Amino acid sequence: MSTYIIAYNLFKFLMLFLKIFYWGMIIYFFMSWLPGARESKIGRMMTKVYEPILEPFRRVIPPLGMFDISSIAALIVLRFFMQGIAAIFNIILNSLA
Repeated sequence: MSTYIIAYNLFKFLMLFLKIFYWGMIIYFFMSWLPGARESKIGRMMTKVYEPILEPFRRVIPPLGMFDISSIAALIVLRFFMQGIAAIFNIILNSLA
């Protein structure tokens, strides 16, 4: 039973981290619409976190005029990743129960 509790808590922690990361990416996406928001201290910190993840998407998906939809693609991929992690942990937790 101890292994189950450890795996469950690991899953909950990982999902919490991914949800915070997901919402942070949404905030970063909307910051691009506000002039000067990315130049603030928080904006520069978020740029360091999210730009390395968004760059591969930008290489594949070019901007449509002034709209950069790579963030939307990254959010969709992150959501699928979260669902995949949940399915894997569900299988693991069911095998431990």
